[in-house]
Amino acid sequence: MEHVLTLVIRVEKNARPHQTDALEAAATAVLAILADDRSTGEGEWAAAMAAWQDHRIRKVVRRARGAEWRRAEALPGITVTHGTAEVRVFPPVPLDDVPKDLAKLQVTGTDFEDPEPPRVPHPNTPVLWINPTLGMSSGKTMAQVGHGAHLAWLALSATHRKEWAAANFPLAVRKATPAHWAQLLQTDFPVIQDAGFTEIEPGSRTVIAEHPHLRPT
Repeated sequence: MEHVLTLVIRVEKNARPHQTDALEAAATAVLAILADDRSTGEGEWAAAMAAWQDHRIRKVVRRARGAEWRRAEALPGITVTHGTAEVRVFPPVPLDDVPKDLAKLQVTGTDFEDPEPPRVPHPNTPVLWINPTLGMSSGKTMAQVGHGAHLAWLALSATHRKEWAAANFPLAVRKATPAHWAQLLQTDFPVIQDAGFTEIEPGSRTVIAEHPHLRPT
């Protein structure tokens, strides 16, 4: 049975998150739940996480404000705050068993902007590079960078996963230039190919996850 992992971003009426903060919070939230003790071994979320990862790692991004956000916060999950963005991630559930307080939240309305261009990432920071040729909503992009972070995590050794988690998952999300994207496609970094259910064509390459520990030595 296919499972889905839900990410909810807080979008209050007069306090919209910045685009890059939202993307980086979503990617960090995915890593946080992957690394959480409840997701491994005999943890309470372990069976659901395993069932989810046995199929497509489907992720849905929804938005909430006010009482909606408070109800979502009351459900089991992990909240990540990053700059102007607050994202809560919830353990996967079967597609037809999403809690009603999550299922009724809107998927649309997650288009954000940055007030100024994001800074150049620090050297050796993991970077999730977005395909510059695709037009995706912020919510769609949040799901895609979540996939990118997920594949980077799976590609790392256990030691490097522990190091990343201990450092609180430093990462950056940036849109690549067309030339840089073409170069990245020639590397062995994890590449996300979307199933194409929403917004973009099936098989579109959306994100490439560049991690210093995945570079050839």
